[in-house]
Amino acid sequence: MSSQQKISDSPINFAEKIIEDVKNSKDEGVLKCVQCGMCTSICPAARHSDYNPRDIIERVLEGDESILADDNIWNCFYCYTCHSVCPVGNSVCEVNQILKQMAIENKIGYDKLYEYMGFADSYFNAAIGAIPEIFFKDIDRDVPGWWDFRLHLDEIRNELELDPPLMPSKETIDEVSKILTITGFKDKIEKIRASQEDYK
Repeated sequence: MSSQQKISDSPINFAEKIIEDVKNSKDEGVLKCVQCGMCTSICPAARHSDYNPRDIIERVLEGDESILADDNIWNCFYCYTCHSVCPVGNSVCEVNQILKQMAIENKIGYDKLYEYMGFADSYFNAAIGAIPEIFFKDIDRDVPGWWDFRLHLDEIRNELELDPPLMPSKETIDEVSKILTITGFKDKIEKIRASQEDYK
């Protein structure tokens, strides 16, 4: 365990810091983890990457702060499947969100945010979530036929007699953009983009 970085002489302090975070809704579920592995067995990210929810909690309980620099924490996309099956009420999904925020606060994870800026732009400019183009090639590789499906989506919807894809009205988009500006979302996007130069 010599390669681990401890935040203090007491490893449990790291877990308690996570439990106290406003994004953690599961009280002391982190401390109740029995390492059963149910979270990992059902996690979609664990099936397609080295991300391991059980390992995340184990490292948190050991006070291993080096996890903040582990690329694997960025493979969780918050499907909340682990959250729904944990027998002791833990939520690795929420823990992961907190770990990412801690990484960003420590200027460890800013470089990881750039790939996701397309999501932010979509929320701000169209009031909806859309898959950024940067991910298209990977999705088409992992999901055979996805690109062809995307290209012919309108035709498929017509064949199924579905309404055309509904886009928010300009009024809605303007309202969402205003909310995202007032709450500081736009400023945060600009700050992240400005920081990009520091990581080149």
